[in-house]
Amino acid sequence: MTLNKTARGAALGAAVVAASFATQTVAGGHGIDLTGKTVEWVIPFSETGGSAKWANFYAPLLSEALPGQPTVVVKFMPGAGSTKGANWFQEQSYDDSEGTLIFGSSGSTQFPYLLGDPRVRYEYNDWNVVLASGTGGVAYLPPAMSAKMDGMDATALQGEDFIYGSQGATRLDLVPLLAWEMLGLNVEPVFGIKGRGDGRLMFERGEANIDYQTSSSYLKGVTPLVEAGTAVPMMSWGALDADGNIVRDPTFPDMPTFKEVCDATPACETSGEKWDAWKAFFIAGFPAQKMVFLPAGASNDAIVTYTAAFEAIKARGDFAEISGARLGKYPQMTGDEAAGALNSATNVPDAAKTFVVDWLKDRYGVSLDG
Repeated sequence: MTLNKTARGAALGAAVVAASFATQTVAGGHGIDLTGKTVEWVIPFSETGGSAKWANFYAPLLSEALPGQPTVVVKFMPGAGSTKGANWFQEQSYDDSEGTLIFGSSGSTQFPYLLGDPRVRYEYNDWNVVLASGTGGVAYLPPAMSAKMDGMDATALQGEDFIYGSQGATRLDLVPLLAWEMLGLNVEPVFGIKGRGDGRLMFERGEANIDYQTSSSYLKGVTPLVEAGTAVPMMSWGALDADGNIVRDPTFPDMPTFKEVCDATPACETSGEKWDAWKAFFIAGFPAQKMVFLPAGASNDAIVTYTAAFEAIKARGDFAEISGARLGKYPQMTGDEAAGALNSATNVPDAAKTFVVDWLKDRYGVSLDG
């Protein structure tokens, strides 16, 4: 993206401020110096999905903002819908990495933790959050399927057979799977893909005829398909307003939300235990969908250093422009806001959890009781 002279000046000014702040932080004994070091940012998904795009967006900015301007390398460790990488990170210690290891989680990491998946050996309370990024999600269809909808009413799609590439029913995919079921759609998931980008590739190859992507992946990977006429957006999941109501996603203001489509489809209801469960897991999975952590035992100096770096990134004069184009228009939270987002992302009401656990067992034969 080419910036005009004013934007370039603002970006340069922010970079100077960030570098000065970082230097003062280290000199004052309230940070760590990463001069000459390489920071490894582990992403527990494949390199084709939204988490990859999020980390690759932030990595060069983080390199500039950290004291000593270390090289920041994104390393992908896919497997078991991110559980493999998260279990690995749980075994790492700050003392071994000396501040050069960070981890990026997603809703697909949070949901198995929330649901008591027996494969989970990680504990969010052991980790140290330094950034929480909100995001959204968009479901989309092939043009022939989209044409069957009557405005926002999805009733005409109820007799169709859909195939969906999924990372797993206990991952973030439970949000679209439950939404589609509430609309009365017959969606058969093909489980086992390593990242949502792989699901998009299945759609492009004609192996799947319904899909969803988080906002960053949709903006980069699906928008070209929409422009080429091979995909049509169906709905976004929406966003939350200050009162906790679902409203249109600010990144996709012209797109109906799932709530609107549900309201327009007689078979779907926006009240009752199924709706309450869907909304609870949407809240846990999207408003704080991606987070950056330091490992267990991280020093306060390290937490201060990384928090200050992400705050400096947010303070850049060009940040709103470049992040909006790559990630969408969502909160990027540090400090107490990030801690609050982590709490929201790793807690759901017991009734919602019970409903989803029972639904997973009845619908997909997934047992989470050990």
